[in-house]
Amino acid sequence: MSWLDQVAWDGQGLVPAIAQEAGTGDVLMLAWMNRDALAQTAALGRAVYFSRSRQRLWFKGEQSGHVQRVHEIRIDCDRDVVLLKVTQEGHDPGIACHTGRHSCFFSVLEDGAWQAVDPVLKDPGSIYT
Repeated sequence: MSWLDQVAWDGQGLVPAIAQEAGTGDVLMLAWMNRDALAQTAALGRAVYFSRSRQRLWFKGEQSGHVQRVHEIRIDCDRDVVLLKVTQEGHDPGIACHTGRHSCFFSVLEDGAWQAVDPVLKDPGSIYT
């Protein structure tokens, strides 16, 4: 049995993948991987995800240049979530979110409403043309 066979893929053949910054421990984003995306991530040392909306592989940074270099791949105890320890490249500080922020987790629940608390580091209009 290969290591890929040991992943608990969901009914669509996907597994959620969390990208965590290796240096700071910041949780950058959550995306989805299919078998090919996980295999390519392991082979290339670069984060490759599966876009559910486009139904194709998505090489992180293919448009933005904000590539995620993968240092370590972990799986949780149930084998149904993957954790990637990454270095976010292409901007300093790293931009992982399509909104131009460091992390996709930039909103905090305060007084019953979501409040954006992290700054936009780069205008998304200048990232995605």
